[in-house]
Amino acid sequence: MESILAPASPTAAVSTPDSGSRHWEWQYLDLMRHIWEAGDERIDRTGVGTRSVFGATIRFDLAGDAMPLLTTKRVYWKTATRELLWFLTGDTNIRALCAQNVQIWTDWPLDRYRRETGEDISREAFSQRIVEDAAFAKAWGDLGPVYGKQWVDWPTYQAVGEGLYRQGPGINQVAQVVESLQSNPGSRRHIIEGWNVAELDAMALPPCHKTYQFHVADGRLSCLLYQRSCDLGLGFAFNMWSLAALTRMMAQQCNLEPGHAVWTGGDVHLYLNHGELVEEQLAREPEGGATLTFARKPASIFDYGIEDFRVEGYAPQGHIAAPVAV
Repeated sequence: MESILAPASPTAAVSTPDSGSRHWEWQYLDLMRHIWEAGDERIDRTGVGTRSVFGATIRFDLAGDAMPLLTTKRVYWKTATRELLWFLTGDTNIRALCAQNVQIWTDWPLDRYRRETGEDISREAFSQRIVEDAAFAKAWGDLGPVYGKQWVDWPTYQAVGEGLYRQGPGINQVAQVVESLQSNPGSRRHIIEGWNVAELDAMALPPCHKTYQFHVADGRLSCLLYQRSCDLGLGFAFNMWSLAALTRMMAQQCNLEPGHAVWTGGDVHLYLNHGELVEEQLAREPEGGATLTFARKPASIFDYGIEDFRVEGYAPQGHIAAPVAV
């Protein structure tokens, strides 16, 4: 039997709008196959190596409470939602995430701790210590000014003399976008930006999902996410869910119907050590779908809790494990 990973000639279009009876997830699987068979192979920052293409788009219609959860493998949407809600708090320390057993960000501080102390501590022990020891969390759990800091507290500076500046009040981009969607829905400036050039070097990881632009048409709110770098095998599923969840939250807060979640990737890649993941997922066919309803309408975009998210109809195929490249 011929391997599904056998080399193939490059394909042209790698993504199409969801339409008719074709399951939206085929956009994802087509892109995965294209990257694995025709992507440019390179050594990346992690040293693991990737196959990569530049520029891809996946579109999902959020009408009818539909949500873009992959069905060819299980996506832990509660974990992704907890991360999104954490971003909205502006917090940059992993302590609150570890307390919920969300380990999405633990590997980066853990790697730094191991390098600087020489202690070969396990991930579980490190996470537990972060939760139980506030001083340890302060010393080792902070990620620098990552997503949440830029979203709700973008730094500003005020001149206090010739060549002298002091830090001014931070800018809450999320609150500004909610207000602009309500007061001026036709604006082309409904943008949340994470790429703060002045602070990139202070971040544990520069933002991958960096720019969100919202758009209102016919009473429906859509959002386009530009993601500069995407691990299609692991990261995309969370990124697509979070894009859709944030769009749904914004729509509810602004009394709009949900429109489309449009994901656009720059460097979209698969890690070379994810071959088994790719093989297994491409052997599966998508089926079914999921819906999201909210238990209530919170007072603001910042007041949602995990208990407000009610997902129904999600019956995915089994989880596919793969290593994370740090």
